[in-house]
Amino acid sequence: MDRRVWIGALRPGPVGYRRTEVLRGGLGALLGIALAGVSAHAVPGGPVGLPWIVAPMGATAVLLFAAPASPLAQPWPVLVGNTLSTLVGVAAGKLLDDVTLAAAVAVGVAIPVMMLLRCVHPPGGACALFAAVGTAAVADHGWAFALWPVGVDTVVLLAVATLVNNLTGRPYPHVPDPPAPPPGTDPPPTSRVGLQPEDVRAAMERLDRGLDVMPGDVLALVRDAEAHALDRRLGQLRVGALMARDVRTVQPQETLYRARMLMNQHAVKALPVVTGDGHVVGIVTVHDLFNTDIVAFTPVAEVMTSPVSTVGVDTPVSELVGLMADRGLRHLPVVDDDGRLAGIVTRAELVAVLHRALVGS
Repeated sequence: MDRRVWIGALRPGPVGYRRTEVLRGGLGALLGIALAGVSAHAVPGGPVGLPWIVAPMGATAVLLFAAPASPLAQPWPVLVGNTLSTLVGVAAGKLLDDVTLAAAVAVGVAIPVMMLLRCVHPPGGACALFAAVGTAAVADHGWAFALWPVGVDTVVLLAVATLVNNLTGRPYPHVPDPPAPPPGTDPPPTSRVGLQPEDVRAAMERLDRGLDVMPGDVLALVRDAEAHALDRRLGQLRVGALMARDVRTVQPQETLYRARMLMNQHAVKALPVVTGDGHVVGIVTVHDLFNTDIVAFTPVAEVMTSPVSTVGVDTPVSELVGLMADRGLRHLPVVDDDGRLAGIVTRAELVAVLHRALVGS
């Protein structure tokens, strides 16, 4: 390898952390480690000579609070990887007198066991090593060492990570890839074209590098990049420039007869339902009004769709594709920052914009 390339590999990677992520990582680990130690100390009957919290928990905290979306940081590999590897380490310590050999066997066995059981968690190797070469107190505690303190520490860290990550806006545990649709069921329109999950999965297998990332995450990243590219291609057009502003509306207490008259007079197929101060509370469509079981003087509130999907004035037009194609929405009320009606956008406007983009390409 060229020396310059080797030296360049020592530089920090391009991925940086936002300030909120740095705070989440530091404060989350502080809280998690503290509570894990306190919880283990509170368990009655703990053996003498063992620490309340073991060193591998520090590495677990790094994954849980700094990289919670990693497959290595999900509950199954964290809990099973730590406890199972600890049992492997205890077994190696019992069977082998030579400390160096016990350490090597413990880690060497723990890794393939975690790989086979899909619970690879790097701190698990440290747990195996610690259990194999630990103090006499570890050997005296035996198999129970996997439950206390390792099991207690791990469970508490998982609980704190779930709480801290979700309260600070980062979902945890990470949602796995959605299951494939049943045979004969069409996927959403936007999923029928372009990159598919199986394409990403096959590419990862061809690379044969054991990438620690889920195919669904890669696909979400690519589709988000595609959405940004479409937004740029559309000139970063926002819904506010596309929407119709002269919108006919009804209020919840008005009758279906009134709504039907407005639709006929103005040749529209949907009416936003608003309160007296202009807040959008629903939408009523032609399908709702011409249902034969509906009485003409029934209040609109009884048949309107509520809560209703809305978009903001500053929403990128590119986001309308998923809303209208995958969710089947034909009319979307546009609201301002206070939730008051500002306009309405329909599939017709979206088709016109996309056609213009295609013609201009």
